[in-house]
Amino acid sequence: MELQIGTDEFSRALYRAQGIVEKKSTMPILGSVLLEATEDGRLRVSAFDLEIGVTGTHPCEVRKGGGVAIKHKELYDIVRALRRSRWCSGARRNNRVRLTSGAAEFNIVGQPAEDYPPFPRAEKVSFVPVEPTALLEMIEKTQFAISADETRHNLNGVFFETGEGNVRMVATDGHRLSLVRVRSRAVQPQARRDRPPQGAVRACAGCCRRTRPAPASWDSPRQSGVFRRGDVTMVMRLIDGTFPDYQQVIPKEADRTVIVDRPACSTR
Repeated sequence: MELQIGTDEFSRALYRAQGIVEKKSTMPILGSVLLEATEDGRLRVSAFDLEIGVTGTHPCEVRKGGGVAIKHKELYDIVRALRRSRWCSGARRNNRVRLTSGAAEFNIVGQPAEDYPPFPRAEKVSFVPVEPTALLEMIEKTQFAISADETRHNLNGVFFETGEGNVRMVATDGHRLSLVRVRSRAVQPQARRDRPPQGAVRACAGCCRRTRPAPASWDSPRQSGVFRRGDVTMVMRLIDGTFPDYQQVIPKEADRTVIVDRPACSTR
């Protein structure tokens, strides 16, 4: 593998992966990112912890195709320290990787790409369009209520529901509940009720917040969730179990109504 890529472009890819790579695991290779140079002039960067995976393709100059897994922290620290706008990478024998940028040169010991866990492929799925700005707002208004109690596994994420022209997101920790409802203009072939885990919710928020302007879409084939925006695809294992019937919790009527000024109530 041999390629040349912009430092800023590659730094964005590694920043996106840092929330996915496993820092403490019985499988050391999960602390690495998988780099694959394709023949069509793209670098695919993937991170996968067996529960959540994110992969993205980035433009580059590919001189020789191939793949290698490199420790994420070591690679990210090097890329962040570089001042030159472009750097070159080349994989040699025994998966040793040589990085050059101007007068700087680094040598890192990598691992075979074949040893990296197979990344779930999101093919032949029927995506439902989701507005990134609206999705980010929904996440920010519900993620605080996600339960951190691991014994209540069915509450360790959000309940994502589509249908009847609405997209709803609900989270509860058993003491508080947050529900956000957004009108959807997209044609929905069927209602969906999915439960993405908390880590995947945070990663989706980061993708909506930082990725260049691009439409987003969602699907859930075979108990897995797939989120896609632009050249970035995220695959996650959905939470098993039954989410509480939140409709029964929300009062249908209220005999008291309080109206307050939001800026006056906000904390500084």
